[in-house]
Amino acid sequence: MEKIYLYNTLAHKKEEFIPIKEGKLGMYCCGPTVYNYQHIGNLRTYIFEDLLKRMFLYNGYKVNHIVNITDVGHLTSDEDEGEDKMEVGASREGKTVWELAEYYTDIFIKDTIRLNILQPDKWTKATDHIPEQIGLIKCLEAKGFTYITSDGVYFDTSKINNYGELAQLDISGLKPGHRIELSEEKKNITDFSLWKFSPKDKKRQMEWESTWGTGFPGWHIECSAMAMKYLGNHFDVHCGGIDHIPGHHTNEIAQSEACTGEKFVNYWLHGAFLEEESGKMSKSKGEFLTVQALVDKGYDPLDYRYMCLGTNYGKRLLFSWENLDAAKSAYTRLKNRVIEFKKQTAEHIESTETPNHKETIEGYKQQFNEAVNDDLNISSGLAVLWDVVKNELLPAKSRLELLYDFDNVLGLGLKEVEEKKEDNIPEEIMKLVEERTAAKKAKDFKRADEIRAKIKEMGYEIVDKKDGVEVKKSS
Repeated sequence: MEKIYLYNTLAHKKEEFIPIKEGKLGMYCCGPTVYNYQHIGNLRTYIFEDLLKRMFLYNGYKVNHIVNITDVGHLTSDEDEGEDKMEVGASREGKTVWELAEYYTDIFIKDTIRLNILQPDKWTKATDHIPEQIGLIKCLEAKGFTYITSDGVYFDTSKINNYGELAQLDISGLKPGHRIELSEEKKNITDFSLWKFSPKDKKRQMEWESTWGTGFPGWHIECSAMAMKYLGNHFDVHCGGIDHIPGHHTNEIAQSEACTGEKFVNYWLHGAFLEEESGKMSKSKGEFLTVQALVDKGYDPLDYRYMCLGTNYGKRLLFSWENLDAAKSAYTRLKNRVIEFKKQTAEHIESTETPNHKETIEGYKQQFNEAVNDDLNISSGLAVLWDVVKNELLPAKSRLELLYDFDNVLGLGLKEVEEKKEDNIPEEIMKLVEERTAAKKAKDFKRADEIRAKIKEMGYEIVDKKDGVEVKKSS
């Protein structure tokens, strides 16, 4: 197998990937809390994780991929204070918590399918694994890592030496209210809840009996319990967003390793935020973009996926309608070329072959593989794809086969591309549209107007809209 290099958050550097078992990969990805729609910023993380999985499959690995669904225990502070997000969401929408969870889980899974994200080997719901979570807490209790307060069972982080290693936390510099609210009963500022007691004055919709009293699991315990059940105490890769590093994933490591005495995960990978000009895309702002919102504005969900391919998963990605339009134009051009190659192949129309075109094909494959194996350098892999598209000396059939091969990682659905009226815009026009978008972004409005005029001379027109541009044949 080819060498693979990944940026490991735990080591704080890029490392060569060495599997626990040769040719096999255990991979756990933190799934959504299903109290609302997942915005496209959330979904950027799942696209990154899909690319990671596809890269391993491309390299011949057998992947066991687990994704959880958080349907209980995630409090509004993301820590140990506030209400359960699921209870808040149910009250907001007039549904039971169970109905809310099912509704938003279904939408999330449909969104991943629309983004051509491969489904995991198993979806695991927190509420289906209460016994496993209680069992893990009992393990921690038996080993002296817990204590009880008036509101629940807590993990005592002072009992382990490496707490905060993942996030490089300066625990001595933390203050109450910065990392975790410090109640009078909490022994250490970094201690976290394993089991929360139900309020005495009301009955929760989701609560269970336990050794310590009626209540529900804390957010962090579910991932450790389910990951270890399906992947073992020690597995290869754990993924999530960068916001999981200082709290959720740090706590997962602490409780898992305290119970088992083993290293929990070898490689931790984290995706950066999708940001708007006003900052991180967030549900707390009240308005956020969903996949359906993009569809309603005339975009293919894969236009957004293409946009995500242009920036490494570990770097912030700026969302703007202009950037999405540029991705849409490029993706449309790519689909149009695929259609051309399909026609040429079907009609046996071939370009003049280079004397060493087989070596050229293998060279392209090697370039692509090296790119994606280098910490998912997908943008470089995409550049190799476009080099193939532009190489007129390669037969159409060969170019098509290479594009299909690369698409096993990129996930752009190129095999399914069919000629559609709305897609049948000449490549030259789409390229000019991209140039105009770039000119507008650079505030070169004179150049943008010149390109618009040129497009009009060629029989097409651009209609600027609030949320993008529409390209159509002049009437």
